Amino acid sequence: MVQPYLIVLPTEKRGRGVFAADHIPAGTTIEISPVIVMEAADRAHLDQTKLHDYIFEWNPDARQCCVGLGYISIYNHANPSNCEYEMDFENDLMEIKTIRDIQRGEELFINYNGSFDDAKPVWFEVQ
Repeated sequence: MVQPYLIVLPTEKRGRGVFAADHIPAGTTIEISPVIVMEAADRAHLDQTKLHDYIFEWNPDARQCCVGLGYISIYNHANPSNCEYEMDFENDLMEIKTIRDIQRGEELFINYNGSFDDAKPVWFEVQ
């Protein structure tokens, strides 16, 4: 389920991103999408490709990874973010929810560290 008021547009510095085509209230689930889960051996291969930039660590031990379908892998990173994600390991799903009101035309961000306000640098910020 991807809400019809979400659109993918080019961004100035980040390639593409997910944007709001309309006002979205805080606490709104804007997407629930399946993921494709891959084992640790697959991740070793993916880490050598461009897909490395689009995968999420999966399961509490983080040895697996996943690629989100829908728009999941297109949300850009921000700290703090205006959305948060939740992983449903049992059903291989990810959910994106707004954490504050979103204005029409605003880009939607998740924090790649998991918590919307986790200030730890992400991999591309420390390179």
